[in-house]
Amino acid sequence: MLLALATASASAQGIYPSRQITIVVGFSAGGSTDIVARLVAEEMRKTWGQPVVIDNKPGAGGNIGAAIVAKAKPDGYTLLMGSVGPLAINASLYPAMPYDNLKDFTPISLVVHVPNMLVVNPVAMPVNSFAEFVALVKANPGKYFFASTGTGTSSHLSGELLKTMAGVEATHVPYKGAVALNDLLSGEQVHFMFATIPSVIEFVRAGRLRALAVTSKSRSAAAPEIPTVAESGFPDFEASSWFGLLGPAELPREIVLKLQAEIGRALKNPDIRAKLVAQGADPVGSTPEEFSAYMRAETAKWARVVKASGAKAD
Repeated sequence: MLLALATASASAQGIYPSRQITIVVGFSAGGSTDIVARLVAEEMRKTWGQPVVIDNKPGAGGNIGAAIVAKAKPDGYTLLMGSVGPLAINASLYPAMPYDNLKDFTPISLVVHVPNMLVVNPVAMPVNSFAEFVALVKANPGKYFFASTGTGTSSHLSGELLKTMAGVEATHVPYKGAVALNDLLSGEQVHFMFATIPSVIEFVRAGRLRALAVTSKSRSAAAPEIPTVAESGFPDFEASSWFGLLGPAELPREIVLKLQAEIGRALKNPDIRAKLVAQGADPVGSTPEEFSAYMRAETAKWARVVKASGAKAD
């Protein structure tokens, strides 16, 4: 009997996928995580000839969607397109979590990095480089205010990491929606911001905002002319959002490797790469082991930043 069950299990894994795959996204349709997930899902569908659907489960900073996958059967048919919030930051930001981000998932592959861009209002902050920016803020402690897309977001914590590493004082002003950008453009209430590249690049090109640096380790394909914070004097600075594919804990190795190989193949597709770059996302890919180690490092890093900032979930 046991042999028969084992044989049946191996056979099922051997023909994976044999039915619909669901990729859960912990955010609303149309957002960055959703767009990346849909691009990946379409490539999977083309390769395997099986439906791959996106199930948007927004709420609690991505925790609701992640919790669904953490509790799912580890058969490869319920996956998560996860991001830095529910997979690294939220563990320190929320007083209680519905899952353990380092134990309740099987990392499959990192998919993209999504760096933020440090932009300033050029009238309120007449600086032309990251070094000049740091010098100006350091010389005027408490004078400058930075906008974010909400407490505990990558936009916010990039600013907090900057404050810690550069030893500067600036006041955080959390916003929801496009109001942050409107106030930054006026320069009256906030003076700088870490924002996604697509949300600000046209204002940069029009001269209404000035880009000083991006927060990734290497320059972004979406704006290769803009230096990184790391090359501007802070080599250990990295504060990118990122997205990756995961399954529940104990996902069979054969399924993990098949999914990881498909992600790698999709990320080599020039059309997919161009669409991702247009969203401000840099395609990366990884092995499951690299993704697991990266999640652990990111969880530890953001725990330090959250603690230093005193940030708590709204």
